[in-house]
Amino acid sequence: MKAFKKRGALTHFQILSEISKQDPHLKQKDLAEKLDITIQAVSENIKTLIELGYITSKDGRSPYKITQSGIDKVKKDAISLRKYSDSVLETMNHYKTIWPAIAKENLEKDDIVGLFMEDGVLYAHKKEENATGVVLDDAEANMDVALTNLTGIIDMTVGEVTVINVPTIKDGGSKASDLELIKNVYEKGTNSGEEIDKIAVAGTVSRAIVKKLGLSIDIEYAAPQATANAARKGLNVLAICVGDMSKAFTRELENEKIKYNIIDGGK
Repeated sequence: MKAFKKRGALTHFQILSEISKQDPHLKQKDLAEKLDITIQAVSENIKTLIELGYITSKDGRSPYKITQSGIDKVKKDAISLRKYSDSVLETMNHYKTIWPAIAKENLEKDDIVGLFMEDGVLYAHKKEENATGVVLDDAEANMDVALTNLTGIIDMTVGEVTVINVPTIKDGGSKASDLELIKNVYEKGTNSGEEIDKIAVAGTVSRAIVKKLGLSIDIEYAAPQATANAARKGLNVLAICVGDMSKAFTRELENEKIKYNIIDGGK
């Protein structure tokens, strides 16, 4: 690709290619529209190409004619571009998209494995599933395994999110929060009756409440985005947030089309 390393070399090639089509009505405006550049840029390039002896023109205006030197230049650059394109295509043909998963059992290279989601994690095993992949290298059970040639659809249900909005510290913080309500929501689970898989917190008050209830914090930083990501992977999340922080959660969940409900956690 040495032919296109110099600044403007590709534009020169494109202009020469268009002129070589021998359209007598070709104007600078037409070239500007085809190449998506300004008329001024076309004019400057035309001037340079005339000086280099690649095209001829009367007073720098159309009709433009490509010289034999210009034809040789286009052919040489076209061959260079084709060789580069062929090398890229050759690389792409041998390129393998690689996906990571956790091996549910010992796997060997070239094994065809079934893929499934569990607790938001992609697993691979030798049992039949709706989605399959090919193992690229040996992997031990419970270790990461590289997969390629993924086909089919991975069975996965999108999770639900329950957002509990608690008072800010100015409004009383944890003292003004209904801890019994929050505990009951956690124990009851989602609207569908499924267990809560992860707890997300946003704000110091939320953190204090979760610790007071003896629950573990799974998601704390970039909580709205992480909550939506967890739900996409099939996990049910209880998100406890302070004041207006709930808006960030609802915005993210609505953008991802994830089911959610909001509960007022104040007394």
